[in-house]
Amino acid sequence: MQVSVETTSPIERVLTISVPAARIEEKVSSEVAKTAKTVRIDGFRKGKVPVSLVKKRYGQSIRMEAVEQIMRDAYMEALQAESIQPAGMPSIEPKNFAEGADLEFTAKVEVYPEITLADASTIAVERVVSEVTDADVDTMLETLRKQNADWSAVEREAADGDQVTIDFVGYLGDEAFEGGAAEGHKLVLGSNTMIPGFEAGIEGAKAGEERTITVTFPEDYQAENLKGKEASFKITVSEVAEQIIPEIDDAFVEKFGLAEATVDALRAEVTKNMDRELSQAIKAKLKNALFDGLLSINEVEVPASVVDQEVDALRKQAAQQFGGEGFDASQLPAELFQEEATKRAKLGLLISEVIKQNELKVDDERVRAFLEDMAQAYQEPQQVIEFYLKNKEQLAQVQSAVLEEQVVDKLLESAQVTEVTLGYEDAIKPNAQAEEAGEEA
Repeated sequence: MQVSVETTSPIERVLTISVPAARIEEKVSSEVAKTAKTVRIDGFRKGKVPVSLVKKRYGQSIRMEAVEQIMRDAYMEALQAESIQPAGMPSIEPKNFAEGADLEFTAKVEVYPEITLADASTIAVERVVSEVTDADVDTMLETLRKQNADWSAVEREAADGDQVTIDFVGYLGDEAFEGGAAEGHKLVLGSNTMIPGFEAGIEGAKAGEERTITVTFPEDYQAENLKGKEASFKITVSEVAEQIIPEIDDAFVEKFGLAEATVDALRAEVTKNMDRELSQAIKAKLKNALFDGLLSINEVEVPASVVDQEVDALRKQAAQQFGGEGFDASQLPAELFQEEATKRAKLGLLISEVIKQNELKVDDERVRAFLEDMAQAYQEPQQVIEFYLKNKEQLAQVQSAVLEEQVVDKLLESAQVTEVTLGYEDAIKPNAQAEEAGEEA
């Protein structure tokens, strides 16, 4: 077998492969002989069909299948012989496969690029410094109070913050429009969950009162037939209820299933969870900043097949998040994910190169620590740890996350790091918001 390789781009190779005719004929003869033992032809017992008859009747199709198989085998042999690491499936094109002649074909394939990492000392990042204060815990406990509030019916006018139960029908002119009606709908005034003017039009109403209000749909409203249109709503209020926020006492604490149902125990648990959330947010911000810096200083040409793999992964994530079970992810246009998929593909190649050049190996002790920290968010931490240790696929995901942490540590050894102090709320916000808060500070 002869192989020549043409480099058509940093991420593409064209292999021209020639296979001797003798190898083809040997394969064809072997397949014809196998077929003769299994094929059924009238007038002959199974296994007694003459090879010449089999070749005459089935020789052409057997030859085509043999040629296809030999091209696949020869392609794999050529990759190994030339030390080529393919990034996707090849495009194979036969050039000559005439009977009695050497088989010649080309295989165009994408390959992973050769990467020379830029100096990581040019990466500049901010490391967030923050802590959970007593005031932060008080705010969180107040949030828990509101989340566990009850509603109590009142005989007064509805005010901001009240929950009203309403029936309504929407009209464009004199015609009711589709999707504009509901019965028994519960609405918290001031929540801004309805179109502008709707909630304000109900304020001051009492249970049993009927009102007709006029509002205008926003120009960017999702329904085309309603954008910018003026509509009227006939509304009947069946109940007005005010929020009853519980006191933080032992009875309130019992709702959370703690081993010790005391206010101090709840406060300690909330503090622990907030500390964990803050630590994870700070780590994530630093990691994302370092990886963005790694991308910014390294130009990488990424194979289309690798980007396509990331598109498929993002499609599946989106389908699970928004479509639920049974949603066909392939219905989502690839263009929606192209930019993010390209970024992820480039970053994956760069991270792999950092691991390779620094000969990083997964630290088993860090894997164990990672699992123990993650498991603290569950009621039975030890069961969670054992589940991951016994499940190869789940454990591999944890090992991958730990290896990423080791890459972060390696980049931090060279990167320029500036500390910025933020409060808890700003520290756990997504990066863009935290950066704005840092600038204001």
